[in-house]
Amino acid sequence: MKICQGIGVSTGIAIGEVMAFDNGKCRIKHRFIEERDTTREIFRLEEAIREAASQIESDRDSVSKELGAEYGHIFGAHLQIISDKKLRNELISHIKNDHFTPEFAVSKVFDRHAERLKNIPGDGGISERANDIYDIQKRVLRRLMGIRRESIANLQYPVILVANTLTPSETCTLSRDNVLAIVTETGGQGSHTAIVASALQIPAVLGVGSFLNEIDDGDKIIVDGKNGTVILDPDEVTIQSYEKQIQRNKTLLEQYSTETEKPSVTRDGVEINVYGNIEFPYEARICLENGAKGIGLYRTEFLYLAESAASLPSEDVHFEAYKQVIESMNGRVTTIRTFDLGADKLPDLAMSKQIERNPFMGVRSIRLSLRNTRIFRKQLRAILRASAYGKVRVMFPLISTVLEYRQARMIFSDVCEELYELGVPFDESIPIGMMVEVPATVIMLDTFVREVDFFSIGTNDLVQYTLAVDRSNEGVGRLYNNEDPALLRLLREAIRVPNMYAKPISLCGQMGSNPIYTMLLLGLGLRDFSVAPQSIPEIKALCRKVSINECTHVAEAALRMETARDVRNYLKAETQKYVGDAFDLET
Repeated sequence: MKICQGIGVSTGIAIGEVMAFDNGKCRIKHRFIEERDTTREIFRLEEAIREAASQIESDRDSVSKELGAEYGHIFGAHLQIISDKKLRNELISHIKNDHFTPEFAVSKVFDRHAERLKNIPGDGGISERANDIYDIQKRVLRRLMGIRRESIANLQYPVILVANTLTPSETCTLSRDNVLAIVTETGGQGSHTAIVASALQIPAVLGVGSFLNEIDDGDKIIVDGKNGTVILDPDEVTIQSYEKQIQRNKTLLEQYSTETEKPSVTRDGVEINVYGNIEFPYEARICLENGAKGIGLYRTEFLYLAESAASLPSEDVHFEAYKQVIESMNGRVTTIRTFDLGADKLPDLAMSKQIERNPFMGVRSIRLSLRNTRIFRKQLRAILRASAYGKVRVMFPLISTVLEYRQARMIFSDVCEELYELGVPFDESIPIGMMVEVPATVIMLDTFVREVDFFSIGTNDLVQYTLAVDRSNEGVGRLYNNEDPALLRLLREAIRVPNMYAKPISLCGQMGSNPIYTMLLLGLGLRDFSVAPQSIPEIKALCRKVSINECTHVAEAALRMETARDVRNYLKAETQKYVGDAFDLET
């Protein structure tokens, strides 16, 4: 048995047999044509491009119909690339002037553009758009070479699909009935494969690293999309453990489906508000079905990552995505966070070509917004326009100083005035809040509370900034602990100060979605949770089982402990008293 760690991009557990998908790029030999044949070969190239573009249009329309227009944008971006006149002229020039075959011209030109994207420094984003370039290249080459499209759309039996990578078109056309899960050696959270897998609700783990040479078709593996774990050749004990989790999740889903409308009120009568975190518009429906009080965190990064490698989303693209969610919430609040990206992920910024030696400490989130007000204002305009269709709050990420917040709010006010003068309707009393993700912010909360309308604690970043640990670095991953005593003291303060000033305070990091921390957070004074859509029923159910007095006792005891291990074991034991074996309490 071997355990591989990757990036969980779509939750769920699957146990099944492997099917290794060979989608390696076509190898084209360097061949030349006679000058008299250039006209014919250029015509052949243009025919192949037209056919490929037609197939892309078909994929765009079918994906838009099934999943929504925001996913069709992926293929809309592909159409922009394949229709680019500069790209076509570059291909024709190689045929006409260098006497390349169309196949070799396509191979050479697309390889060059893909390599340029892959070499952009940073932690993902634009470099992953190279996958889109290879997708288009493969479409054109298959038509030039007369190769039938290799399909994974008609699988005859259930498999776990493993590959070095999957292109967007391959992911969109796979058999939903017979693909139990997806595992790839490369890729990350912002890749189009991740976006589509999440939309299709197929468990997926990407970026596992080299492992294809260790497995054969028919081998049994386990995929845990929640924790990003892939287990090769699992033993019987491990299989039984995961089968038990699958059955438990199924049982809980059936049980909670009849309880979603129940309020989350503790045994001693304290109402707890449970909101949903969403990445994509379709998740708003899932949040409502699971009994969410609203959207506590609407991440907007997918709009940037779903565009082509050469453009940014228009104001109308933003507006339609926000309006869709806001209207679907039927009067419940939607909290929209402005983009939380690094400069490496926004392609038309000059600074994206600069090397960020430490992206987590560099130009990202609100810092990037304040340096690029044109992009920031476009998003704010769209949010404000959408606020005319329902209840909206705006939240700024990674605020570390009061000055940053004031600058962001000033730009927001300026955009409000602009829309007012133009007669564009919007909610003129829209609340403005901020994320609490940096220790410095916690220390200065008594200053922030005088100006900020609401707060939301982002534990993912707060943990890594507090403990100086990059959560994606395997070398120090064991030091990334939600239960570290230092973090607990920061959380106590981050909740206490807003409560003291009667300012709304929620928690939207992954910590909130795990029931092992629910009693601790309630005991620290938290009354608003924002969690993953699938965790909403579980957190609500646990809140109904406990009293605030019991939770306060748990929090006080945890704060006296000196090690994360002691805290973890204690919280698990205390939670188990109320839920038994019903919940997955692994951390």
